[in-house]
Amino acid sequence: MRIPTKKLEGRQQKSAFTLIEIMVALGIFALVLMAIYETWTALLRASKTGMDAAAQVQRERIAMHVLEEALTSARSFAVDLEHYGFVVENGSEATLSFVARLPQSFPRSGRFGDYDVRRVTFSVEPGPNWDRRLVLRQNPILMDWDGDEKDHPLVLAKNVQDFLVECWDAQKGNWVDEWKQTNQIPKLVRFTLRLGNPNDRYSQTHEEVTRMVAPPAVMVPVVWQVPQGGPSVLPAPVPAPMIMR
Repeated sequence: MRIPTKKLEGRQQKSAFTLIEIMVALGIFALVLMAIYETWTALLRASKTGMDAAAQVQRERIAMHVLEEALTSARSFAVDLEHYGFVVENGSEATLSFVARLPQSFPRSGRFGDYDVRRVTFSVEPGPNWDRRLVLRQNPILMDWDGDEKDHPLVLAKNVQDFLVECWDAQKGNWVDEWKQTNQIPKLVRFTLRLGNPNDRYSQTHEEVTRMVAPPAVMVPVVWQVPQGGPSVLPAPVPAPMIMR
């Protein structure tokens, strides 16, 4: 039995999509794709922000640990004040420098071998992305600076807003931010590290951490180092040693 042509054409036209229906379907599909893309990018941004924040917290923890470990290993000898000065400089380019007998677990100790008595210098310097970084340099006492250590210091913290070092002055009975007795190790050292938002350097949000350390070492007097019959008085204070940046 043959179906009339007119009835067949009517059925075919009734089962097809119109141009308007296709355009509506494409629009809905585009909206779904946009929603998926926005969700994906939001997840990526949140993941990056979280990773940056976690990395900053880890760097902050390591920086504070390295500072504490170095200060608890500080050394000073009265017969060689020229090389054992304890230097504190605050400001936009804050610096903390002293000599310590460092353990093998201290960062970069493998580079220096058996030279465990080294000058450590913590300083705030501008970074490549217009931020400020807390870096660490070290060199064995009585030896010249290593070129790689000078040009490529260890970065302890980024986005540094402030690095403040204070020493306890027993005579004044108060904290001072300027340590003039460079030939002595302070009884107490308090340092504060304030970091900015790693994702927005213009943000007003800061993370501030303060630690207080009591260096266990005291200056070794001359009479303990010079043979009997040698000088029995302390040498006069000397200028602070040159600090390499």
